[in-house]
Amino acid sequence: MSVVGVIAAGGSGERLGAGEPKAFVALAGRPMLQWSLEVLRAACDRVVVAVPAELVEGRPERVAGGSSRSASVRNALGSEAAADAAFVVVHDAARPLVEVELVERCISALDDADGAVAAAPVTDTVKQADASLRVTSTLDRSELWAIQTPQAFRAAALRDALDVDDATLAAATDDAGLVERAGGSVVVVPAPPENLKVTTALDLAVAELALRRRAAC
Repeated sequence: MSVVGVIAAGGSGERLGAGEPKAFVALAGRPMLQWSLEVLRAACDRVVVAVPAELVEGRPERVAGGSSRSASVRNALGSEAAADAAFVVVHDAARPLVEVELVERCISALDDADGAVAAAPVTDTVKQADASLRVTSTLDRSELWAIQTPQAFRAAALRDALDVDDATLAAATDDAGLVERAGGSVVVVPAPPENLKVTTALDLAVAELALRRRAAC
């Protein structure tokens, strides 16, 4: 059965201060997007990349992103390349340290669930506060996970979850949350905290160092 990878690469890179879409910022000698694309191509049958509309450039593996991240994923799923997908792996181009083994574990976890998300155990103490910043509770971190990508789904479950209005898509913090909202089952796949998301210039420097060390090994 077909496994299609979807890479969300429509971020502006504003917080990175890059002056160009974040996925195309140079990282360890190549565009950041290329690191994730190489990994998903190794783990999936095909890959579709959601990019800013002006960067589609007639390339069949690219689709124009939407007004939100989940809208971009919906656009990618609507492409011809994803039409026969049985499983979908969604990944952020901003996580360039992903490895094939983690993608494959997420896909394998779909034997017993509609979705499987890479995640690292929360190590910081997490407190809940009200609007006045008064702490209302201290959460049990033994049950908390910091969610990452890749996130793998049964394609039918993800399509159903994304079949909502644009406001609901814009409010979603990840696609797994939409699947949960639709009544789907989602499991956690333990992942290393090193699978970081590049948001700031410091993140970019850390990712650069990690990729160069990996290449030297």
